[in-house]
Parts: sequence; structure tokens; C-alpha cells
Amino acid sequence: MIDKSIIQRWRARVGQRDVLAQIAVAVALFLAVYWLIDNVVSNLERQNVASGFGFFNERAGFGINQTLINYSEDSSYGRVLMVGLLNTLLVSVIGIALASLLGFFIGIGRLSQNWLINRLALVYIEIFRNVPLLLQIMFWYFGVLRNLPSPRNSFTAGDVVFFNNRGLILPAIEAGPGAIWYGLALLAGIAAVFWFKRRAKQARFVAGEILPVWRPVALVLVVALMMAFLLAGVPFSLEIPVLRGFNFRGGISVIPEFVALVLALSLYTASFIAEIVRAGIQSVDKGQREAAAALGLSNTQALNLVLVPQALRVIIPPLTSQYLNLTKNSSLAVAIAYPDIVSVFAGTTLTQVGQAVEIILVTMLIYLSLSLLTSFIMNWYNARVALAGGSHG
Repeated sequence: MIDKSIIQRWRARVGQRDVLAQIAVAVALFLAVYWLIDNVVSNLERQNVASGFGFFNERAGFGINQTLINYSEDSSYGRVLMVGLLNTLLVSVIGIALASLLGFFIGIGRLSQNWLINRLALVYIEIFRNVPLLLQIMFWYFGVLRNLPSPRNSFTAGDVVFFNNRGLILPAIEAGPGAIWYGLALLAGIAAVFWFKRRAKQARFVAGEILPVWRPVALVLVVALMMAFLLAGVPFSLEIPVLRGFNFRGGISVIPEFVALVLALSLYTASFIAEIVRAGIQSVDKGQREAAAALGLSNTQALNLVLVPQALRVIIPPLTSQYLNLTKNSSLAVAIAYPDIVSVFAGTTLTQVGQAVEIILVTMLIYLSLSLLTSFIMNWYNARVALAGGSHG
């Protein structure tokens, strides 16, 4: 019989060897990083290339055709970074919202008993999923938007909205002093959504009762808006775009590069999300559908109350990957000169300043931070969904 003390000593030695191996790997990694940094710094000094981040305060000297904050040619490179980052975030957020909405409905369409809807959804998925994203971006920009008529011959909707090869021109809403009351009314409507949904969920789990959500929410919102109207009147006015010379003045102008990029990213990513939604719903046990039918739930109620809540636990992990892909794929905007962070910072700024190490490092860290933030939010939501499903399973 083997002595227990021998086994204990052997395990202790194995544990010590594991610790020593981890220390050795950590030291080797540190030395490799140190050698890499020292080599880069030495090469930059040998070539008399400036280093550091002092260029952030220097004058940029070039214009950007879409800015969400104040910017001019006299602004600094730090301001260029902020403009590019905000433009990237704008495309990513709008693209994620549109792709999620479209992908969900296309995924439901793939499960439809209607042959035509099912086939159309399948054709959509196969086309957009199998054509490279870069080609789709170039198709929408060069093949569609650039071939639209000039501003003088714009497509128009009631002489208020205009669409031409310069982009989409919308009326601008100018808010007066009393607009704060309408903002509070909107917040009241949002709070009502959460409150009534929580109330309906509790009633469904406790008593099996299905309470309405959107009708009371609409009532709360209408009452809040009426109160805002009585207190502030109508503190809003529309600034209608007017054609002057060769372009429109006033309103909000959405550049064609932005439209092409959002369209391509949304349509492309929606094809993958649709398949994720279809697979997630099909992963729910068939008995759940039969139980919902036995309770007298309609197909829509069964989908909203039984199938989708359970499918979310399967849908969310791959959905997170698609959100990350959309954000990173937005860097393809450089192909059509949309002023995202890659185009204006890792592109134009790098060309003018020449400090490739610092600029590329900052750009990589920004994309890494955006990806980690998206993953954190989705993982938090996934844990919440899984916890809710486990507590009532």
C-alpha cells in the first residue's frame, strides 16, 4: 500500500513546479514586451522620428465633413480623435439597433408557415450573408447613392425631406425654453414602460394573468404630453431645408457616406442575427409550444411570453459577437471616406504627423475598449436573463 505522506509530498512538488512554471512564463513575457518597446524606441531615435503624445495639442489643419461636436481646421489632433470616435459610435449604435430589429423579424420570417415569407427571408439571408461586406458598402455608395440625381432634381417627400447624391436632407427641430416639459413627459413614458412590464411579469408568474402593457403606457404618455402642452404650449419649430445655389441650406444633412455605411452594416449583420434568432427559437423544446397552445395563447403571445424569453439564453452569446463584429467592421468606412476614427485619425492624422506607433496604439486601445464595454453590457444582460429563467424554471 502506498504511503499517504509520499503522495502528499509528490502533490506539493507538482504544485511548486506549477508555480515556478507560471513565474517563468510571466518573466519571459515581461522580458519580451520590454525588448519590443526598447527596440521600437531605439529605432525611432535612430531615424530621428518624434515620439510621445504631444501632437494631440497641435493644429490639425484639415476639415471633416461630418462632426457631432464643434470642429474647424484650427482644432487640435485631440479634437480630431474625438470627432472620429463619435462618428464611429454613431454608426455602431444605429447599425446595431437597425440590424437587431431587422434580424429579429427576418429570423421570425424564417420560421413562418407562410411559404412566400419563409422563402423571401431565406433569399435575403443567403444574399447578404454571402456577399463580402466591403462590396456591399461600395455597392450602396458608388452604385446607388452616387447615381442619385443632383440637388436640383432631388427626390422629395412633401418638399420637406430631400434625397439626392449629396445625401439625405431632413428638417431640423428647434426647441424653445419650454421643451424641458416635453422631455419630462418622455421620461415619464419610459418609466411607465418599465413599471407596467414589471407589473405584468409579476402577475404572469404569480397568478398566470396576462396584463396589458402598451395601452396603459400609451395612456400615461398621452396624459404627460397633454400636461406638457398646457404648461409650455408648442415650443418647437421646424427649420425646412431650402435649395440655394447648388445645395440645400438649413435642416440636417446626412452625408451619403454615412447612409451607405449604415445600410451595408445593418443589412449584412441582420442576415447573421436572423439565423441566430431562428436557431435560438428552434432550440426551445417543442413541449413549450404545445403547452402555450394548450393554455389558449395565440402564436404572437406564445412567441412573446414563452419562446423568445427562453430563446434569449441561446441567442445572446452569439448576438454579442455580431455586435462586436459590426463595431469593428465599421472601420471599413475608410473605403468610402466616411470620417470615422480610422479614416481621420489613423489615416489623415497619421499621414500628417507620422507617429505611427502612438496613433495605431491609441486606435487599437479605443476599439478594444468599445469591444470590452459591449461585451460587459451584453454579459450583464445575459446573466440577468439566465437568472430570471433559472428562478422560475
